[in-house]
Amino acid sequence: MEVRTDQFGYDLIRNDVLQDLLGKDHDAILYWIGRSLARKYPVSTVEDAILFFEKADWGNLSKLKEKKQLQVFELKGSWMNNDDKRCYQLETGFLAQQVEMWLECISGATYSKTKDGVIITVETDKRDSIQ
Repeated sequence: MEVRTDQFGYDLIRNDVLQDLLGKDHDAILYWIGRSLARKYPVSTVEDAILFFEKADWGNLSKLKEKKQLQVFELKGSWMNNDDKRCYQLETGFLAQQVEMWLECISGATYSKTKDGVIITVETDKRDSIQ
């Protein structure tokens, strides 16, 4: 496995230490930590979210499409390939919470890996307001 030296420390903590520490609840906890981070670091636009992802070294985020109750994002990074074992629940939870704050309605998100990236799908229920 080839690891970028500037990414090694981050990957070590993210992929090994957290996995050992959190055990079987790793994925669920990362999702909720992502939501918590979004409340601590709110952004007001998709463009600001893209900049946040870059600054946090989470990868290159782009918005692929938006429908009435659905937003689809793509996340890419140089470390993403067929050997990528990383869980992307942190980023998924972060986007779910940001969209929830933007639209002021309940939102949840899932992700799926592709050949060279991750697709994050955020679904909202505009009938279920958070106010």
